[in-house]
Amino acid sequence: MKGTIEVDNLKVTAHHGVMEQERVVGNRFEVTVHVDCDFDEAARLDNVDLTVDYAKIVEIINEEMAKPSLLIEAVARRIAMRIADHWRDLVIGGMVRVAKITPPIPGQMDSVAVVYRW
Repeated sequence: MKGTIEVDNLKVTAHHGVMEQERVVGNRFEVTVHVDCDFDEAARLDNVDLTVDYAKIVEIINEEMAKPSLLIEAVARRIAMRIADHWRDLVIGGMVRVAKITPPIPGQMDSVAVVYRW
């Protein structure tokens, strides 16, 4: 059974941005992760050890968001690579979206974001 494990719009305060002030003061972010995987055996046996654990995904997101970066592209890639590596036998592909809620640019918008797919 192929399916998707999702963590949607995890709210995180972090210090990413090209401008020095963003890395000092921080900003609000929302991170969404979708992991495509085969969880048939886990579902059949009702065993969390046989699937991608969304609590561990949240832990990975928080750890990577805590490392200041110039680009949210770099953060999204790090999150994706950690997830793919951690569950290399289960993960088929996925998506990481990192959105900066209040970017320091003029104009009204909900956010700016990058999406990394693998």
